[in-house]
Amino acid sequence: MIMVELIAINMNVLKQEFDVLIVGGSYAGLSAAMTLGRSIRKVLLVDSGRPCNAQTPYSHNFITQDGVKPADIADKAKAQVLQYPTVQILEDKVVEVSGINGDFRVLTERGMRIQAKKILFATGIKDIMPDIPGFSECWGISAIHCPYCHGYEYRGMNTGILINGETAADFAHFINNWTDKLTVFSNGPALITPENLNSLEKAGIHLVETEIAEIVHQNGQMQHIRFKDGSTRDLDALYARVPFEQHCQIPEQMGCEMTAEGHIKVDEMKKTNVPGIYAAGDNTTMMRMVSVSAAAGALAAAMMNHELVSDRRPKY
Repeated sequence: MIMVELIAINMNVLKQEFDVLIVGGSYAGLSAAMTLGRSIRKVLLVDSGRPCNAQTPYSHNFITQDGVKPADIADKAKAQVLQYPTVQILEDKVVEVSGINGDFRVLTERGMRIQAKKILFATGIKDIMPDIPGFSECWGISAIHCPYCHGYEYRGMNTGILINGETAADFAHFINNWTDKLTVFSNGPALITPENLNSLEKAGIHLVETEIAEIVHQNGQMQHIRFKDGSTRDLDALYARVPFEQHCQIPEQMGCEMTAEGHIKVDEMKKTNVPGIYAAGDNTTMMRMVSVSAAAGALAAAMMNHELVSDRRPKY
């Protein structure tokens, strides 16, 4: 209800110029909005409502919010952010950005035209699911990516890692910290050196090369893996490093430099190489934790405010 009322208000005021447009309304974007609101900056946050952790039941490893539903954290953050009168939130999608530092022009999917001096992309990433039936339904629940976010809940349980190649051994030894009931599933012939295979064997980490047919689960909680040869293996959790793409392609279209891994390249202050454009959150780093995103958003906002102050300072 709050969002519906807010959209109606925004539709009447979007001809105004904003100090900062924030694209993306998850933890980095909301954290930035609060910092900028407390800096008395005129801010519009545009959010399409498609967070990558929408399926995750609980968030962890964030003090004061451990075990809280991700959506509940976001809803509480929105309510707190909207207490600052210079901040507005719009449920929409940014489809085009043009202009230069100090004078960006933005078009949304609903036809809104917005002006902003600075832009923060907090747009996250989109995970690309492997072609394994049942995997996407388990993603974020029992098919997981981060031991700091989920590992404690699956400590000591039957755990797998869907991985192949030379990074497999390092990641397996890392996850071995949380459980000694660990199996590496290469989903085909293992591309692992004899030395690394030997290290896995010595650590009691099993390797299964049989191709996976499906993940059998109940409401996202996996029960076992069924292989193409008809055999099965009971499993409670499966780590996977799935490929990803940027949730929003506009930063790259604007000339933002990308890393070799596919993240938006930013400096220590969250600035991109394009003047006036910042980025924060999962779109910039492999450290995909709520706490990390919130901190990045706050830092980016502080630096943007500092830049806005400098822009107004008289030149001698």
